[in-house]
Amino acid sequence: SLSHRSFHSPSVMASTTDDNQVTAEPTKEEPPATDDPAADSDGEDDDDEAAADGAAPEDGGEKKKKKKKRKKKKKKAAGGGEEGKAAAANAGGGSVPSPIEDFYPTGIFPENPTFPYPDDNSYRTSSEEMRDKERIELDIYNHARQAAEVHRRVRAHIKPLLTPGTKLIDLCETLENATRAFLPDSILDLKESPNGQQRRGIAFPTGCSLNHVAAHYTPNKGDNTVLGYDDVMKLDFGTQVDGRIIDSAFTVHFNPRYDPLVDAVRESTRVGVREAGIDARFNEIGAAIQEAMEAFEVELDGRTYGVKAIQNLNGHNIEQFRIHGGKSVPIVRGREQTKMEEGELYAIETFGSTGKGYVREDLECSHYMKVFDAPRAPLRMARAKQLLGSIDRNFGTLAFCRRYLDRLGEDKYLMALKSLCDAGVVEPYPPLCDQKGSYTAQFEHTLLLRPTCKEVLSKGDDY
Repeated sequence: SLSHRSFHSPSVMASTTDDNQVTAEPTKEEPPATDDPAADSDGEDDDDEAAADGAAPEDGGEKKKKKKKRKKKKKKAAGGGEEGKAAAANAGGGSVPSPIEDFYPTGIFPENPTFPYPDDNSYRTSSEEMRDKERIELDIYNHARQAAEVHRRVRAHIKPLLTPGTKLIDLCETLENATRAFLPDSILDLKESPNGQQRRGIAFPTGCSLNHVAAHYTPNKGDNTVLGYDDVMKLDFGTQVDGRIIDSAFTVHFNPRYDPLVDAVRESTRVGVREAGIDARFNEIGAAIQEAMEAFEVELDGRTYGVKAIQNLNGHNIEQFRIHGGKSVPIVRGREQTKMEEGELYAIETFGSTGKGYVREDLECSHYMKVFDAPRAPLRMARAKQLLGSIDRNFGTLAFCRRYLDRLGEDKYLMALKSLCDAGVVEPYPPLCDQKGSYTAQFEHTLLLRPTCKEVLSKGDDY
């Protein structure tokens, strides 16, 4: 996501560990029975050809010979039956996912793992008053769960591409096209969303930051960076339904020497999710995360590094169509006494580093986002006004990147985009980097503080 930066105002491992393998999530509803149209058409073509061959007369007016029709076997969906069709629809490679409604025809999406509140809030679990509050919010919960289910399925879909030698731009576009296929905006029956945002789909650009780059990198057009065996990649992407955003990330690596770094961050995120809850104080969450992170060491090229929590990157609350709702959840000790509140949605994300544990903006910018409460600014450049109109229509206050503008057919827009940034209407989010030569890792989950319990929306079998 657009990671919240303390200094700025405005992750499935591809390793050999069994507990982190990405697998397609099982559905709680059987997908509707549908035939394979490609297989049917192949069979019909073969039959037609065979019939034509059999009707051809032999030379010399001899009796026709019956020519045996060749029967082409129809391809079965992976696994066979309806479950196989569901698996095939979610497989990576050249397949195109079906809309998520095909797997949940009732439109009701499954509840995710829940955890009771401890101590003074333990009464909430059985409180009828709290249950009544939840019944009022069921539509919001269902939208968030739909986005979460798609996030898990997209993770499974792109798993075959998480290998050395993959071009990052191909990985990002495959991932984003899968999200668009699972969540086609045109078939969603919702009231018009505010500010012209797409009613569901991609929540923000796919981050695929490598090594010392901790966040906010996605390839621009012409960037042919290839994922390598010795790279540590943070894959951070988001889905949204009616502005209910799922923000989740994981780290991909292949060389086992990075295992301790990745394990440190995975464990720290787990601790952060555990400590989060109604009335939980931010400073206590940050202290627990830092303690878990700094218990790990990693040896690289004969030198031992303590894993450091990146002090100026934070988790954050999420509001409708607003990835950063205004509250920051630290991942280090501090004095922030703010408490989490009932009904809030949070992205708990942690970053670990073998470097200084502090990031700065660097490299070419790709991520941008319209300022949520942007004032009307006088724009002298006609192209800037035109570009702002396109941003409003297609993204609203959701983040976007230069590839998304290219996809819309926008060209020669860099000066206009700079003009919007200079006017304070659009905020640029350059890559955030620790010192060169260091390695960073990230894990992130989105959780909902329901009145009766804490629901970890983005959790799956992979992480």
